[in-house]
Amino acid sequence: MNRIEKVFKKVKAGNKKAFIPYVMAGDPSLERTAEIVLMFEKCGADIVELGVPFTDPLADGPTIQRAAERALKAGVTLRKIMGFVKELRHRSQIPLLLMTYYNPIFKYGEESFVKDAVDAGVDGVIVPDLPPDEAEGLMTRAGKANFATVFLLAPTSTEDRMKKVAKASKGFIYYVSMTGITGSRLLLDNSLRESLSALRRITDKPVSIGFGVSNPEEAGSVSGLADGVIVGSAIVKKINESAEDLEEFVSELRRAIK
Repeated sequence: MNRIEKVFKKVKAGNKKAFIPYVMAGDPSLERTAEIVLMFEKCGADIVELGVPFTDPLADGPTIQRAAERALKAGVTLRKIMGFVKELRHRSQIPLLLMTYYNPIFKYGEESFVKDAVDAGVDGVIVPDLPPDEAEGLMTRAGKANFATVFLLAPTSTEDRMKKVAKASKGFIYYVSMTGITGSRLLLDNSLRESLSALRRITDKPVSIGFGVSNPEEAGSVSGLADGVIVGSAIVKKINESAEDLEEFVSELRRAIK
């Protein structure tokens, strides 16, 4: 098992749920990102999702798009993020997942990407614009290196798609709570519960819900449906608009995720 799998085994054994906060690497600087990751860990985060800035983030809403723009203006690249993680590993062993679009991986080279990520101490990757149908090369290389590949499902996913994503995902399955972009409004209704129930009948792999979780109350509600809760846009917004409240906000999220 890699670090991500160990986390879910541990939280399941303790009848708890994983808290997975997101931060855009390099917004406003990599030095500040390191401070934020360490603060996440202090507040009880189980896994940290590190965004890789990209010029065309199709799945992201305005908040994360602006964060990516700021990081790109600061000169942050995928290669620099590898170096950043390597340095961070001297201070923390919290599981780290990269959230990136496929283009940066393609330019980097799949083989080099997986090797450098593992060498740096990255535990896995989420690629929202790379479905498992087109990810055989990356999955094969990642599998050999015990590097998690996390794929996405949505409320519109068919049973066949659920089976394919469940088989391909390593670490956990990322369930997108809505048909929209990050930062959209969360709607916890019967269709979401029914879809998750259908997924549970297909696989026993951990499922984490992201997109739209914006406050502790919503995080608590989502934790009743999933094995993990991912919070992104709300945290990124705090980082840039009211950083003085960030640590308390993250702590409140952790307390709400039972």
